[in-house]
Amino acid sequence: MKRAALAVVSVLALTSALTACSGGEDTPTDSPSAPKAKQITPAQRLAKAIVTTDDLPGYNVSEPEAEYVFAKSSDEVTVDKPGCAPLAYAMNQLPLGEPQADLTRGAGAGYGKTSTYITLAVYEPAAEAESVLAGLAKAVPECGDGFTAKAGKNTTAYGSVTAEKGTTAGAVAFRSTMTFRGITHTLHTEAVRDGDVLAVYFSVNGFAIADSRRPSDAKMPANVVRAQDSKLAKQSSREGR
Repeated sequence: MKRAALAVVSVLALTSALTACSGGEDTPTDSPSAPKAKQITPAQRLAKAIVTTDDLPGYNVSEPEAEYVFAKSSDEVTVDKPGCAPLAYAMNQLPLGEPQADLTRGAGAGYGKTSTYITLAVYEPAAEAESVLAGLAKAVPECGDGFTAKAGKNTTAYGSVTAEKGTTAGAVAFRSTMTFRGITHTLHTEAVRDGDVLAVYFSVNGFAIADSRRPSDAKMPANVVRAQDSKLAKQSSREGR
């Protein structure tokens, strides 16, 4: 059933790194013999910041299977209403704008339960993260009547998009609907910025969609958002950002 659910979600576009400074005061810090701080890459930053199963008791946190993703990059996605592209990216685990690095994990609470996809992206300068978040917010009211996104053989038609209150302050949040085999399903998306990092959360009940017998409303789990936001905030504090 799990693979069936994932397969349906794919078709529907829903599967979519210590420094040791030494030397006396007569030793210049830029001396070739002086140890230099190890700089972690943007990708390593995100790998340290993303939540794990240890951070979310009761959830299994894993990397999405490549064969079930809607698109490997935003370049593969076309949207009938170009202004709605940020929404399509957010709901298909694709980063917004041009980040230095991005990383996605899926958090599932068990069979038949809502799954939440978490996508982190880091930007340079930090103002770029603010800009892409603003772009996402702008797209929500402009796409209220829905839109269609395509990537290769995958197509998803979203029937409506409506702004809603997020689970955390400063979030851009919206719900969207889609219909599969005559059954309407409600999906929820939320984006939160922490300095130069943007966290996008997308919740979907793939099991209900695969079952095709009942509607679903994949409410955004506040505990998942809080856990990820908290881990990001702690890392930002350690980095002095």
